[in-house]
Amino acid sequence: MRISTSQFYKTGLNTINAQQARQLDIFTQIGTGKKIVSPKDDPLGAARALNLSNNMAINDRFAENRSIATQNLAFEESILSEVATTLVAIKTRIVEAGNGTMADADRATLSEVVNSLRNQVLGLANSTDGNGQYIFSGNQSDRAAFAPDANGKINWQGDLGNRAIQVSTSRQLSSADTGYAVFTRAVSGENSYLTSAARTNTGTGHISAPNINDPKGANVGNNFSIVFGGTPLSYTVETRNADGVVLGTDGPNVYDASQARLVLPGGVDVVFSGTPAEGDTFSVNYAQNEDINIFNTLDELAAALNTPTSTDPQAAARLSNVMSSAIQKIEANYNTVLTTRASIGTRMNEIESLNISGEQRRLDFRAEISAIEDVDFYEASTELAMRGMALEAASLAFKKIQGLSLFKTLG
Repeated sequence: MRISTSQFYKTGLNTINAQQARQLDIFTQIGTGKKIVSPKDDPLGAARALNLSNNMAINDRFAENRSIATQNLAFEESILSEVATTLVAIKTRIVEAGNGTMADADRATLSEVVNSLRNQVLGLANSTDGNGQYIFSGNQSDRAAFAPDANGKINWQGDLGNRAIQVSTSRQLSSADTGYAVFTRAVSGENSYLTSAARTNTGTGHISAPNINDPKGANVGNNFSIVFGGTPLSYTVETRNADGVVLGTDGPNVYDASQARLVLPGGVDVVFSGTPAEGDTFSVNYAQNEDINIFNTLDELAAALNTPTSTDPQAAARLSNVMSSAIQKIEANYNTVLTTRASIGTRMNEIESLNISGEQRRLDFRAEISAIEDVDFYEASTELAMRGMALEAASLAFKKIQGLSLFKTLG
């Protein structure tokens, strides 16, 4: 086969150019620290590295979400801590107001104190975060959680939306609790009762200290209404479910003032004293069925404390009933606040665990990307030296080819 001189030259130049190109690639790898400078260097590896980078970016986004959730939960917890302290102060004032030696003027002063504490709780319930969003308003974050109506009654005006934040690929966590759940309802699972007396009562009957004497009683979880009347004075107990449907009636039962407790049908009893009048009504309601809006409770308490009772036994009985009902409801509010704080702590602990696993995933992603993309400097330096020798050999070979001549050979 004939090999022309031009073919010799072309082959020699191609070899030199190929060695120079490869040497330049190795120079670039060493200079950048990356062995995949462009996708053509390793198409499969480049695709894999891109996928890992995307996953790492998503993992970092979850970390940012967890940071935001932690900040929100920590802020809410600090607010609820202040609420709990204020509720303890209110309970102390109620106990103080129950002192039988306190005059009307002293109770009027306590009424002002209760109003002040009520405003303090209202301010905490309408707290905003660093972005000006109301914490306890659900998804209505631009609206205060509680506001007075035309009659001055404080009502809930947020919604029950859950401000969930995606903290991992498969987990969402609530970053805030609603004011409705914290300030107006008993905590889920609360197994207790709340007593109250009708405002229209005219006797001196006083109800307090509800007790579940049989946790498996047939009517535990239902509501009771106690109505007095007749001669001799008797009472009838009507049992209703949470929807207000009458389940049964017990009585009339003759009222015995010497008995310290009234036993209600189906597992509940209450402390009762005094002499009710015809038509006086008392309620014993399951805590989870009750609206225990703390602001309504405190408004009613402040109004009762501001009402003179020194010469009016009926007014004294009304005040006593209001205070008994108030301290029961506030105790339920207090338990809800404590349970919510415990829930916040649980969520923050979960976020901390997710942070640890998320950081480990980030390290794993970086290690995999590094294994694919990063250059092995020892290997690259060795190959650079080899390519240098190969280039030198190709250059010498080409030089030899250039020196070839038929005339020189024949001479």
